[in-house]
Amino acid sequence: MRPVSLVLFLTFTLLPFAAGHILPGLSEGRSREQKVWVREGSAAVLPCHLSPRKTRESEKQLPDKISVLWKRHGGRVQQEPHVVLEVGFSGLQKTAQLMKPRVSLQDSTLRHGNFSLRIAPVRSEDAGLYEAQVKYKTEVHSCHVELGVITVTLSPPNPVIERELLLMSCNSSHRASLVETCWFHNKHPGHSSRTFCYSSGSLSIFRPAMSDAGSWRCQLRYSDEEVISATFNLQILGFDGPTSPVVYAAAGSAADLPCSLSYLPRAFGMSVVAAHWSRLAGGHLEDRGISQNLSSRSLPLHLPAVGPGDAGQYRCAVSVGHRTISRDVTLAVVTVTASIQGPVSEGNHLVLTCSLTHSQGHEHFQWTHLDSAPTKSKLALATPRSLEGHSSQMGRTLEIPQVSQKDTGTWECSVYGPEGRLGAVQYELQITGAQVSSSPSIFSGQVTFGLILTLFFLLAVCVVALALQKRARAPAFPALEGMFAVNVPRNSVEEKQKGKIQQTEC
Repeated sequence: MRPVSLVLFLTFTLLPFAAGHILPGLSEGRSREQKVWVREGSAAVLPCHLSPRKTRESEKQLPDKISVLWKRHGGRVQQEPHVVLEVGFSGLQKTAQLMKPRVSLQDSTLRHGNFSLRIAPVRSEDAGLYEAQVKYKTEVHSCHVELGVITVTLSPPNPVIERELLLMSCNSSHRASLVETCWFHNKHPGHSSRTFCYSSGSLSIFRPAMSDAGSWRCQLRYSDEEVISATFNLQILGFDGPTSPVVYAAAGSAADLPCSLSYLPRAFGMSVVAAHWSRLAGGHLEDRGISQNLSSRSLPLHLPAVGPGDAGQYRCAVSVGHRTISRDVTLAVVTVTASIQGPVSEGNHLVLTCSLTHSQGHEHFQWTHLDSAPTKSKLALATPRSLEGHSSQMGRTLEIPQVSQKDTGTWECSVYGPEGRLGAVQYELQITGAQVSSSPSIFSGQVTFGLILTLFFLLAVCVVALALQKRARAPAFPALEGMFAVNVPRNSVEEKQKGKIQQTEC
């Protein structure tokens, strides 16, 4: 019985020592191989941690001298295990030449039980089995991680040019046979997103538009039921805004035709000098100038004053690298035509017609009378006034049967579409003899009364003056006048009487 007791004694004594001396894997048990899948070009973290219990026990007891060795087994470059990264007890770090400076330890202090390896960016040849050995005191910890790489290839590479053929392919380092490849736009499959599934790993988009940009996910399903996926952001270099923009401008006003890129080409190492603007007229292009802005994505064309002759289609052509992208912009000019040219007399019949060049077919019109107070600022806000007494508020034509003083001022024709107000033009209505007064009828009555009163006063003055003149000419001695009249010839008397009659008529 004594040999048996000795064997049992040695077994229970040495077992704890052996368990503390070699602790393979992430815990005190057997090392378990992990798999990590990453997309080529992104960052990968190969995990290697002490077990939670061991971390709590060693949190304040980890020594200053710790060595970490990461090795790779196999691979496309070397079949034999080779060192990827090594940190000695002295703190000296060694890195494989092919992976320098893309590899590092996630926790460089090595004081928190985290010995994970970080690779950024990941290349397709980095795929393979990795092993870590951590030594401190008399203990050795090991980790085994398999790194798989998914490769998404774009042809041509990012940035993709709008309306140019795009080929997207997806594959991985998995060794099983590929059964199916599915592509999901906007991350999630379903009716609200676009889904494409093929037996091969490629997807072609013949004329990519800005709506194709954004998040894509490729999902690979293999014969061994392994399903892996990777997401990526598709960037398309094109123009912001609608595909065929239309700019509405009032005749005589300034207009800015938009030409804004989705990205600044400098971010992709490309240089853009300027945007060349031209106008499509008579079947050929007319040069309209060059817009240059190296620090902005916006390259608009400014027209200081537009008229119906400026309306039409314009083209913005931008050279990006060795390629040229272009977008057409339509300028629609809004004008007002009056049935009476120049000032309008009160009581006239007036018809205002709102016209639009290059109509898209969905526009409608609305007339508004703007009642604005006098102000020095040209940017004064105008208050809409209801069209009382007028039969037409909506439509191209505004008819005023009898123009009155209340119609004086600014009339505005607004153009509306499904997206709201598109533009507007204003017409200034001037009426002949119009007075700036709040009560023109009262003013007219006062003038009439004043004229009558003046005439009556002048008549009274004339009557009084004639009476005084007649009294002043009466003789002081009537008898002498009779005696003198005897000697006066008859002709002289008649001439005097005629003179008196003429004076009386005056």
